[in-house]
Amino acid sequence: MPERPDSAAVTDVHGRPLGQLRLSVTDRCNLRCRYCMPEQNYEWLPHDDLLRYEEIADLVSIFTEAGVRKVRLTGGEPLLRRDLERLVRLLAANTRIEDIAMTTNGILLADSARRLRDAGLGRVTVSLDTLHPERFLELTRQDLHARVLEGIRAARDAGFPPLKLDMVLIRGVNDDEILPMLDFARELGAELRFIEYMDVGGATHWSGAEVVSRQEILERVASHHGSVEPIPGQGSAPAQRFALADGSTFGIIASVTAPFCRDCDRSRLTADGQWYLCLYAARGIDLRGPLRRGARREEIARVIAAEWSARMDRGAEERRATRSRGPLIAIEALRQDPHLEMHTRGG
Repeated sequence: MPERPDSAAVTDVHGRPLGQLRLSVTDRCNLRCRYCMPEQNYEWLPHDDLLRYEEIADLVSIFTEAGVRKVRLTGGEPLLRRDLERLVRLLAANTRIEDIAMTTNGILLADSARRLRDAGLGRVTVSLDTLHPERFLELTRQDLHARVLEGIRAARDAGFPPLKLDMVLIRGVNDDEILPMLDFARELGAELRFIEYMDVGGATHWSGAEVVSRQEILERVASHHGSVEPIPGQGSAPAQRFALADGSTFGIIASVTAPFCRDCDRSRLTADGQWYLCLYAARGIDLRGPLRRGARREEIARVIAAEWSARMDRGAEERRATRSRGPLIAIEALRQDPHLEMHTRGG
């Protein structure tokens, strides 16, 4: 589709712009992490429903006309989608996009890091919740810890800017690794982001008692490293960043205890073309249907603008206010609608 002149970014009811788009390219994953996919069986999206790369690029182009400037590839595990570098090239050809990033578990990264970098991928975030192979096996049900470390090294060697490492903290499971993981990231030249264990779709065994809060993380880091200073100017980034006395940095995504809904400019497009305006949203907007019916570009653009303009979502804040807070969605509901799963809508 031909490019058209830039237009003003669309804003929602709270004045939040449509700035970032997370693209789930597949709902499949090669891990079964206990905080995301703890059950034995799952319903998968029909293969024929998945958007082709050209369809994804066309939709992204319309989103960029509405203001999107940052795109992140997610899953499931995005590297399970074949020839992902082809999609990266299509996205890199869109001059409105300022940043193309990817979040991955790293297992397949060693085989693809160089190709993705050459195709135009700008940044990589690797999920790593433990430094211990035996604990990795317990958390993910796969004995692939060494592959993740190999992928991290490959991404660094491929010339990506400083990597980010994401660590989901669960009390009594891996919170004893806060300081070791921070040291590991600093030695690697990466920035670690601690993530509070969230009660989103797929976290069917979530408990508030397992959440390690931002305040507790800061206290533990400060007890060892001394002064921890917040870094100003975070913008709409989900992580609040902090600096240690030696200048090294880390981040905390405190979606449970300190939600950042008021600054959230992110939405999510699933691999089969369902658009979600909030991580906690119960329903999505079907964009695949009109796209495959041959709807004109302007028609899809109007849908996107209308839905975002009416957006009032503040899902994490509403969850924080819930008195009896347990898992967000029951297992039975998840099995009836796979779009409610985190591995489907891209976390």
